[in-house]
Amino acid sequence: MTAPADLMLRAARHDTPDIGVDTSSPASRQGVDFDRRVFCIGGLPIDALDMAEAVLRVREAAFSGTRCVIATPNLNFLAAARTDADFRDSVCRSDLVLADGMPLVWIARLLGLPIRQRVSGAGLFEALCAHAGPPITVYFYGGPPGAAAAACATLERLQGGLRCVGHESPPFASLDVLSGPETIDRINRSQAQFVIVALGAQKGQAWIERNRARLCAPVLCHLGAVINFAAGTVSRAPRLLQRAGLEWLWRIKEEPALWRRYWRDGHHFVALLLTRVLPYAVRLRRQALLGVPQSRSELRVEQGPDATILLPSGPCTQAALGAFRAALSDAARDPRPLKIDLRGVGLIDASFVALLMLARAAFRGRLDIVGASPDVVRLLYLCDAEFLLSELTSVKAEARQA
Repeated sequence: MTAPADLMLRAARHDTPDIGVDTSSPASRQGVDFDRRVFCIGGLPIDALDMAEAVLRVREAAFSGTRCVIATPNLNFLAAARTDADFRDSVCRSDLVLADGMPLVWIARLLGLPIRQRVSGAGLFEALCAHAGPPITVYFYGGPPGAAAAACATLERLQGGLRCVGHESPPFASLDVLSGPETIDRINRSQAQFVIVALGAQKGQAWIERNRARLCAPVLCHLGAVINFAAGTVSRAPRLLQRAGLEWLWRIKEEPALWRRYWRDGHHFVALLLTRVLPYAVRLRRQALLGVPQSRSELRVEQGPDATILLPSGPCTQAALGAFRAALSDAARDPRPLKIDLRGVGLIDASFVALLMLARAAFRGRLDIVGASPDVVRLLYLCDAEFLLSELTSVKAEARQA
């Protein structure tokens, strides 16, 4: 087990692969795990794992000092990612992306994806609290006045798998103010292994993205409502409502002002279902009836003078992505840009699209994805991921006509 003080020392010396490292540098690409079982849902990559696996990942990261930035997308995340590219990219750059909302699980079921269980941020917090192992040290940052202090007191009383070592509820301010050196220094001096942020989804993600290289804590996550739940100022919905996907009704009862957000999110969900998910589900059913193409997936790698070029061909689907994953990992160790040429690809699925999202996030403006056929463009559109294409074309218009 690595002591918190050792984590701080290792971070300061850059002995860990990601903590304290500039995430815009080519070296940061090497921390991206291209072997993750991720699937595109509503334009975001979602990890296929259950609550027990998520708890294990967090505890391993906390005690080994391995950087693990967690995102917990729900329907509000999907809606925000459509209009806020920086927010979307911050989720794609996360090390673990959990299906926080039941609508994401419903979409996965419609598309036949192996994401069968909701892994909410609040549920993860409760599971970590209940863990019988050595406690993870936690710092609460955000929430309404007094909530972080009350949440800290709750953990002290429970004496479970999480132990609070610091808290603050900053006033409403800009990211520049909230990211001041005094703030980061206070958090680092607490020797916390897990920083829980509550600043609103988009602002919280932006705060983590801005400060992840300066924070010594290995685990970082925005868990907006968790501080209120732990403080006891807001009660969580009964298990039955959670399992039925009706927790939002309870949240409106507890916090009436949320109805506007849920109304907007509901509209987005209906539009997503009608224009993307259901047409994609119908297409998948048709493919299943006709049979999967028998041509074998292949990958050619070219080392050009200015870039590494990956040229996959055939069906790029979950069962045939081993070589592609390995090639992405190799390219991440190369300081040159990456180009992915899709001209030989006739079929893609949600797993391949999610890998493209991870690659785009890892290479940060040094990745080109070109050569997509009209059919592939259409599939990217149905995955709500046409933003991946680098070619300057009217993608949406082509996708609808394809």
